[in-house]
Amino acid sequence: MSITRQDRMRLNGHPSFVVWLTGFSGAGKSTVSRELERRFFDRGIRSYVLDGDSLRSGLNRDLGFSRQDRGENVRRVAEVARLFVEAGVVAIVALISPYREDRERARSLFAPGEFVEVYVKCPLEVCERRDPKGLYAKARGRAIGEFTGISSPYEEPLSPDVVVETDRMTPEEAADRIVAYLVEKGLVPL
Repeated sequence: MSITRQDRMRLNGHPSFVVWLTGFSGAGKSTVSRELERRFFDRGIRSYVLDGDSLRSGLNRDLGFSRQDRGENVRRVAEVARLFVEAGVVAIVALISPYREDRERARSLFAPGEFVEVYVKCPLEVCERRDPKGLYAKARGRAIGEFTGISSPYEEPLSPDVVVETDRMTPEEAADRIVAYLVEKGLVPL
């Protein structure tokens, strides 16, 4: 007899789902996702962060930044997140994922309510000021092509489940807002 997802969730004592953080480079997706992971860990919720930068240097290192490659990047990450969810783990995805169509395709891999889209909203000029990796400066100087927000578009979510404005709130406040939503939806216990 094979072990089911329900068996794994029962063993873990919590449901599994994906929290998908999308937004500009420098908006705070990685920082918020790590804070969220800490909150889950402290509550005994098994979770794992799938960070875009880490995945780009490993699983997706063969991909560039063309429209097609960006779509394939999102597809692969969504498939990995689906495997985590099937394993009974909460997948926290921190990925620019600039196109609505790609995010909707990712959502379609999950049952209703299992894909929580979080828009990590931050004005482009604030992201540029933060610029922890110097990428915006390189993109403005044309050293990097197809850079989201500069030479490549970012399509804001039309109806995200949660919006956190990282120019107005701390990573802790952002994580609090996400957790409050998850508690409200019955995905995370009080």
